[in-house]
Amino acid sequence: MRWFVILIVLIWPTAAQAEEQAHRIAFSEGRYSDAARAADVMHTPDNLAFAARSLLAKAMSVEDFTPPPDLIDQAEQLSREALIEAPEHIEARLQLAIALSLKTRPMTTRQTLRSGYGDEAKRLVESVLEDDPANVYAHGFLSVWHIEVRRRGGAIGASMLGASVKQGRKHYQDAVALSPDDASVHWQYARALTALNARKYRSEITQVLTAADACATDSKLERVMQARARSLQSVLQSEKRSVTERLAAEML
Repeated sequence: MRWFVILIVLIWPTAAQAEEQAHRIAFSEGRYSDAARAADVMHTPDNLAFAARSLLAKAMSVEDFTPPPDLIDQAEQLSREALIEAPEHIEARLQLAIALSLKTRPMTTRQTLRSGYGDEAKRLVESVLEDDPANVYAHGFLSVWHIEVRRRGGAIGASMLGASVKQGRKHYQDAVALSPDDASVHWQYARALTALNARKYRSEITQVLTAADACATDSKLERVMQARARSLQSVLQSEKRSVTERLAAEML
């Protein structure tokens, strides 16, 4: 019996690590539903947050740029469950913020303000940076948040919420300094800036899209983001400003 117990102790960590690796491989290959099953295997805050991340990746990868509400709701629920068990969990806070920001996409500016989702998302990500100042994706999130608020709320709305293009650019630069070869960071910032004003920021947009195109991608999600950057670059060169801005606003 003693040797049996020792054998279980030795084997279990290896099995758990193999299961975790399998879920991460599934994520990198774009099999997001398989990756999200990590939460079913073991209901830990880490697995719940990873499952939320997987569902959000699936939602953001849809070809028509309309993330399914049920996936967003599931990701929100999983993130909140993780935070009930571990209130300071960094990844859960970040994934909850992303889920909330996606929920505001179909809303009007007034509806977004009333929902409180935008403000909650910002507070969550800012709290992540307080605990983890080198979190690339927190900086990437805020680089887009500032610009999106400026676009949707105008100068007055941005002023009320403390948003600005200057702050968005700073967070983008911080993210790139930490991880220069991340296509999603470049893409999301370029997309937001294009939707705001494709003419005014054309030179900067072109530079950022070129950086996204040059990245060495190592996951299906990164390749999707890179392909979208190439697509927008083509539209930027061939279409009218109004068409380009409208497309950028629709994309994910």
